[in-house]
Amino acid sequence: MSNLFCSSIGRKLVMSLSGLFLIIFLIVHLSVNLMLLVPDGGETFNIAANFMALPVIKYGLQPVLALGFIVHIAYAAMLTAQNNKARGHNKYASGNSTKEVMWASKNMFVLGIVVIAFLAVHILDYFVPLQITHGAKEVTIGGATMHDTYSLVKETLQNPVKVILYIIGSLALALHLTHGFWSAFQTLGASNSIWRKRWTVIGTIFAWVVSLGFCVIAITMFLS
Repeated sequence: MSNLFCSSIGRKLVMSLSGLFLIIFLIVHLSVNLMLLVPDGGETFNIAANFMALPVIKYGLQPVLALGFIVHIAYAAMLTAQNNKARGHNKYASGNSTKEVMWASKNMFVLGIVVIAFLAVHILDYFVPLQITHGAKEVTIGGATMHDTYSLVKETLQNPVKVILYIIGSLALALHLTHGFWSAFQTLGASNSIWRKRWTVIGTIFAWVVSLGFCVIAITMFLS
């Protein structure tokens, strides 16, 4: 079993499974964040955010999510190093001369670094004040006291620099997903000559819906 995860196929398998797990997280994350657009002063979003902070999620799912990110990033680095070593001096020429290969697929590691930087900013802006320093304001809704996550998000996204960073991170995420989505299914054996094209279309639509969703939220909060 250990030899499997050390092989190229095993690493790609782990990358695919962890990537699909993170895609599910993106769907949930975007669904919650879209509640920022509900015109009720942030009550709906604060209730949803408070639910996501329940102990079963905070101490159960969050560590699993963090592990998913760590595994995905670690195996991406190993695969990139392995591929560069195999190509040797031809690693740049081989990638750029293959015109039929998508730009995103040739720059997945670079896009991944941008996404990681975006994630780091996101953690510093929200996770740290909400769960480590406890510097976020509190609000009472329906008799329950909770973090005023809505005010924290709104305050953060009043900064045009932060909005630009979030847009750049979201666009990098879209490009990363356009390749990663169909590649994950291909690695898992759920792709053929027909489904390869279908997964590409589905993945592209999904990637840009998620990316533009985050962009719309950031811009709307900035303009509100």
